Amino acid sequence: MAGHQCCSNPPTLDPSAGAGHVEQLCGLSTYVTGSPNAKHAIILISDIFGYEAPKLRKLADKVSAAGYYVVVPDFIREPFVLEDIANNPLEVWLKDHGTDKGFEEAKPIIETLKSKGASSVGAAGFCWGGKVVVELSKVELIQAAVILHPAWVTVDDIKGVKVPIAVLGAEIDHIAPPELLKQYDEALTSQSKVDFYVKIFPKVTHGWTTRYEDEDEVAVKSAEEAHQNLLDWFAKYIK
Repeated sequence: MAGHQCCSNPPTLDPSAGAGHVEQLCGLSTYVTGSPNAKHAIILISDIFGYEAPKLRKLADKVSAAGYYVVVPDFIREPFVLEDIANNPLEVWLKDHGTDKGFEEAKPIIETLKSKGASSVGAAGFCWGGKVVVELSKVELIQAAVILHPAWVTVDDIKGVKVPIAVLGAEIDHIAPPELLKQYDEALTSQSKVDFYVKIFPKVTHGWTTRYEDEDEVAVKSAEEAHQNLLDWFAKYIK
């Protein structure tokens, strides 16, 4: 089942996690971290478990330490609950938590960040959030994109991307398998419209960059490498 990996190793949500704080941004509760006076902003768009995931907030803090104002909006509102999968399977949950809504709600957030002084805005999306970031990339609302173990992103979606994009995927991923990532690579290569790279991380599974087990040395090291790749991409195209 394609959705199974989306649900694996769910985080223990913590509304107080992170060095930043939560405030309202365009009507959404949003975790913010870094200086609001920073000239460059990054939006992190979560997976189906939402913006209270501690490792996602830890990454947001890491990105902010590189000189960005980082926002992690609560696009999900009602995170997927693995324990309730029998009553509310992922396919049903998704009907009320479509990525199209996340895309629409991201637009005013980007406008607000720019009105507050951000000269450029990048976005990174994880699983569910990867689809939202690709949609933002198609209409050039952001200046650079990173998608990590994306879900529901088609080759046609990738063909529509108009900003530099990095695709970071897992070798063991039924949702965005290596074969699909290679098709992304071929599509972007043939278009030759934007700078890009596609990277497949060996021996890790879907969701690993924010849902790794602390005891899994391979996954931890791989997640840290992916986080550095994200920072390098934004340093190249956002700063």
